[in-house]
Amino acid sequence: MIHPIPSGTRDVLPDELRELRAITDAMRTVFDAHEYGEVATPALEYETVLTRGDSAAADPAYRLFDEHGNVLVLRSDMTIPIARVVATRYGTASPPLRFSYIASAYRAVKQHRGQPREILQAGIELVGAPGPAGTAEAITVLCAALDAAGLDSYRVGLGDASLFSRALDRAGVHDTGPILRELAAGDMVGLERELRAAGAVELLDIARARGGVEIVPEGEPLREVYELLAEDVAGRVIFDLGLVRTLGYYTGPVFEVYDAAFGSPLGGGGRYDDLLGRFGRPLPACGWALDVERVHAAALGEGR
Repeated sequence: MIHPIPSGTRDVLPDELRELRAITDAMRTVFDAHEYGEVATPALEYETVLTRGDSAAADPAYRLFDEHGNVLVLRSDMTIPIARVVATRYGTASPPLRFSYIASAYRAVKQHRGQPREILQAGIELVGAPGPAGTAEAITVLCAALDAAGLDSYRVGLGDASLFSRALDRAGVHDTGPILRELAAGDMVGLERELRAAGAVELLDIARARGGVEIVPEGEPLREVYELLAEDVAGRVIFDLGLVRTLGYYTGPVFEVYDAAFGSPLGGGGRYDDLLGRFGRPLPACGWALDVERVHAAALGEGR
């Protein structure tokens, strides 16, 4: 007999679970070494909490009601819940505050795409460390976690969520929504169409720019981030000036992790300097999350 489970979920059997646990244990060791304290939050949050952090969170994988009629949703990431924790439990604590987590997040999926609804994530949030120094620390811990997981061929794509918007502003483009949607989707054909309609097709060169630090315009904060990285970490970085993240709370440098052994990003993150203020404690912040199962698949693909 076949007893189905919800689409986008799966059973993890002992052999694979042992390998996943070895990865998460190795990452925990890295988090501890960098003094990131592990935190756990409820899988269920009030919908109003998630939408306060980002309107995109209003499309949860699962929505239900409690006995009082309040709308509850399964968390779609850990960044917003930790922002809530900082505001409510660390209202007077001196920054910087360092948190780590290994927890499941739940995402809405499109039918017939084979996308997971339940994602085991490992990540950090660095709260109260501003500017390039905080970003450099987050990337350093990211690379240490990937090294500990046994990956060798990974690279970190580094961009800036506001760089392309600033370029559009300088070009006099005001209706940026359609352009940024195509950019976030990675649709270069659609992006070229929208830029041509806006009379700014020359900006396509920025969206396509990938390479070393020499492609980053002088004066961009990304250059300072790069200069703060140790040589072994800097060697992992590839600049991607068209990189943006789909979540709307990112405000500055953003990054994604790639590995030739796996066809999709293993995770990513960036700066979200305005998010904590939405919960009542304005602090700059930076963080990232890795999909542990994708990291595992990449490690297997590398023959680890």
